[in-house]
Amino acid sequence: MLQKHHKLEKNSILMLIFIVIVVSIGGLIEVVPLFRIETTIEKVQGMRPYTPLELVGQSIYIRENCSVCHSQQIRPLRDEVERYGHYSLAAESMYDHPFLWGSKRTGPDLARAGGKYSDEWHVAHLKNPRDVVPESIMPQYGFLMQQGAGLTDIKRRLETLRAVGVPYTDDMVKDAYNDAMAQAHPAGDAAGLTARYGKKVNVRDFDGQPDMTTEMDALVAYLQALGTFVDFKGYEPDMDEKTAGGNND
Repeated sequence: MLQKHHKLEKNSILMLIFIVIVVSIGGLIEVVPLFRIETTIEKVQGMRPYTPLELVGQSIYIRENCSVCHSQQIRPLRDEVERYGHYSLAAESMYDHPFLWGSKRTGPDLARAGGKYSDEWHVAHLKNPRDVVPESIMPQYGFLMQQGAGLTDIKRRLETLRAVGVPYTDDMVKDAYNDAMAQAHPAGDAAGLTARYGKKVNVRDFDGQPDMTTEMDALVAYLQALGTFVDFKGYEPDMDEKTAGGNND
């Protein structure tokens, strides 16, 4: 066996051929399951697509490069679970395009940020982070209070996401603009919004400016939704996931 390996190392053409074969096999093993992705992601009760306002907030989150400093993936390790909450499930990111798992934590992980702080805290933190976290090095985002949420193309955004598998219905697409406005204006009629996305949707004036739907409204709505879809009190992982979690403990 060693003599054959020696021959392989001396023949560059033969070595290249074997490298291509091995890489091709590895690539197929990784890629083929993705064509049956519906069988690889465990279905979890409570998951839903983002509302139009939350979707705009996610776009702002991406635009401002928040994922550079904040990850959205809690690993099944004891220290992470104790600090941030239940480890992240694949299903929680199934409607994210792109994924925002991140690879660096200059700031804390945000996978369970929803409901952890009040809207007022988020607004104060985004306007001037040092007011609530003195050691923070995060930039100020007070300008979001003066910029209207970009809702003119929200219908096309939902249509695009539906084309790649996000289960937006015809009614969700048709009423996207109205749903976004209803979520940020609690005095309006949000019955259609909650009927389409569920009663757990946050409906309120997020930034304290009831006369305007701002980018701050959208971003805070998105942050307040993170990690709130799945009820982990009644969640039971399948046996494979229990085994994986046990091996990481």
